[in-house]
Amino acid sequence: MTAARMHLPRIAILTALLLLTLPAAVQAQLTYTTNNGTITITGYTGSVGFLVIPSTINGLPVTTIGDKAFWGRTDLTSVLLRQSVVTIGDQAFAWCTSLNSVYWFNVTNIGGSAFEECGNLQALPLFTVSSFGPYAFAGCRSLSSVTIGPVGTISGSAFAGCFSLTSVSIPNTVTNIEYAAFNHCVSLTSVLIPESVTTVGNSIFFGCASLSGIYFPSNAPNLGVFDFANASATVYYLPGTMGWGSTFGGCPTVLWNPQAQTSDASFGVHTNQFGFNITGTANIPIVVEANWSLRPSSGGDWTPLQSCTLTNGSIYFSDPQWTNYPSRFYRIRSP
Repeated sequence: MTAARMHLPRIAILTALLLLTLPAAVQAQLTYTTNNGTITITGYTGSVGFLVIPSTINGLPVTTIGDKAFWGRTDLTSVLLRQSVVTIGDQAFAWCTSLNSVYWFNVTNIGGSAFEECGNLQALPLFTVSSFGPYAFAGCRSLSSVTIGPVGTISGSAFAGCFSLTSVSIPNTVTNIEYAAFNHCVSLTSVLIPESVTTVGNSIFFGCASLSGIYFPSNAPNLGVFDFANASATVYYLPGTMGWGSTFGGCPTVLWNPQAQTSDASFGVHTNQFGFNITGTANIPIVVEANWSLRPSSGGDWTPLQSCTLTNGSIYFSDPQWTNYPSRFYRIRSP
């Protein structure tokens, strides 16, 4: 049994225990409204630390956390939303400054400023979410990594002031990134903008002091009236794409084109290690990864082996560990 398979039952068991221990008093202290046979939670009258929102109240499904339902509840530390909850309203958990964890199963819609200024919030299960409003996660200063779900738009200032954010994964469903979406994400160092994005708004990286690379795999998207407001970053684009000039969004542009050289004398086994030359535009950043299998079902993972720049347009990469694997595959990606 793999480690991943062992982990899933633990989550299920933990959830089951949490639900079994939910006291009736908690439900009694929830305030709510009824609309077309569904329940919207509007607040909570008791003292709260870890709060579980039930699936039903009086036999009706709880589908929504209402606007400002828990606004400013500084005693709230954790929330579990049952499977029936699909919507979190505007400012529903805004300024819950002690909130450090949120768990949900089926939430698809998150309102504007829903988690604004939740400074202790460390993780968000965004994989089910198809839309979120402006400032939805602004001021979540402890949030370090985000994998965005299948949204079409990253709303304005959605992640503004997420000072600890170092990694953001944007899916290929996104077509529009609105104004100041990542405003003052001061720890963000690189961003990959997927080929689905056709429009980027004004100043989306304003105040991102550590941002050094913005990567585009396709043609240049439409740009807002103002630039990225981060002239210290470099925009990297791929060969064969169109619309790129010497600058984009106020940032210099560079062709990102590393290639492994497989036909010269450097390729192959030399002094008990396998290696090859990588060439491309001078000083572009690259990461070389390896995997023992190309089949996802095999359980193989891509492992970073070397992060560097192509000094003078070339480096020699070598892997002294290649003999420890039945097979070895390599790829070059952006940081």
